[in-house]
Amino acid sequence: MKLPTRLAVFDVDGTIIDSQHNIVASMLEACEEHQVPPPTPAAIRQIIGLSLMEAIERLLPDLDPDRLRDVAESYKLGFQRLRLRPDHYEPMFPGALAAFDQLAKEGWLLAVATGKSKRGLNAMIERHQLQGRFISLQTADDNPGKPHPAMLQRAISDAGALATETVMIGDTSFDMQMGVGAGAHPIGVGWGYHPTQELLGAGAERVVGSFPELVEHLAILFDRVP
Repeated sequence: MKLPTRLAVFDVDGTIIDSQHNIVASMLEACEEHQVPPPTPAAIRQIIGLSLMEAIERLLPDLDPDRLRDVAESYKLGFQRLRLRPDHYEPMFPGALAAFDQLAKEGWLLAVATGKSKRGLNAMIERHQLQGRFISLQTADDNPGKPHPAMLQRAISDAGALATETVMIGDTSFDMQMGVGAGAHPIGVGWGYHPTQELLGAGAERVVGSFPELVEHLAILFDRVP
């Protein structure tokens, strides 16, 4: 009897890679360029995961639409400059690569659903040599931003899976809300940018503290111990 398709969909920033420093630096630089009072680094970390325009609208609610677009464009250009620097540093979180290997070995399909642009996601995949690991790559370029469930639903469709056999893995309340909205299993990670209680409050079934713990949890989630 064929087992249903099991799909693990990962957020990127704060889940696979630690990108907070570059995001904060680029946002502060964009605000300085346009002489906008800068948000705090803590406030910037809180909106990581949203699409860029929604993130900036939340951070700078008093700006008119034209200035918001100007700040967004400066942010994108600044982030691209950082990415080209030889000291560019966005490490994968410990255990991520081993977890991807183990999940694939156990028959899981892997996908990505991220607020990053397609260009940013492709650059991350190339930098960390993750080509070919994900069956679906969903970004804010082609979907409504999180927490709207559309990008997760498209990943599920690409994989030929069911929502009930899908887990949404992320570090923010936006990821958990997206998982709930799509009817998937939302699993929070405790090493990212939103606190555990916020993840649980947004619908996380569980919050794990490491990639090995995540793999262990997924091995028993559907009562299929390898």
